[in-house]
Amino acid sequence: MYQEERLLKILEYLNEHNTMSIHDICEMFNVSRDTARRDILKLIDNRTAIRTHGGISLPILKNTIKEYRERIEAYSEEKRNIAKRALDFIEEDKHYFFDVSTIINFLSKEINKPIWVLTHSLDNIEVLSEKKDISVNSIGGRLNSKNRFFYKADWINYIDGLRFDIAFLGAASITQDGIYYVDEEDAVIKQAAVKKADTVIVLAEYEKFKHLSYYKGVNWDQIDIIITDKMPPSAFVKIIEEYGTQLIIV
Repeated sequence: MYQEERLLKILEYLNEHNTMSIHDICEMFNVSRDTARRDILKLIDNRTAIRTHGGISLPILKNTIKEYRERIEAYSEEKRNIAKRALDFIEEDKHYFFDVSTIINFLSKEINKPIWVLTHSLDNIEVLSEKKDISVNSIGGRLNSKNRFFYKADWINYIDGLRFDIAFLGAASITQDGIYYVDEEDAVIKQAAVKKADTVIVLAEYEKFKHLSYYKGVNWDQIDIIITDKMPPSAFVKIIEEYGTQLIIV
């Protein structure tokens, strides 16, 4: 069972019983105490539960389960379709960079081939670590708990000594001068990864063409393929054609 499913069941239990201990979570889902703690931290970070001695309880109830389900399922069908199309680019024994992205997390769940992956995403690490044929690699460092990625200063030096067959990237926003992200440290990691990748594939739902963010991670001339769920606005189609980027609509 993946974390999202456990969290919904925990919230359903809390809605009926109001409180839940770490021991209860371990027993209900047959998981370790570390996994139970991670579930608790995510619910607290999302403000859908509050910490108590030895566990958690619900805050003032206000459609907590419904609100949480809506957040994790936002555009989920589109994201899953993009991830399934990206699965076509996964080949045995290849080396990949997996970005921090909900879509790439869906991709991680679908993979069943022996591959080598470097990722700085806490959620990708959790999913991929349960697959025995996948070699999961991460540098560790400081955890950005809000956006769930690791970062430390010597990331760039480590990546500089690697080569990726494919770098899979998400997007916070797609603009006419490149792909932007919310966190500067995250953007720096992506900048380093794309320079060491033979192929760069951006996975993003159509909504990202409408958003704005803060830190550029990728230039258009670095992108080989974009997989999205709907034809982008005409201004972006022109840019995609200008740079010879392959556009895949799912």
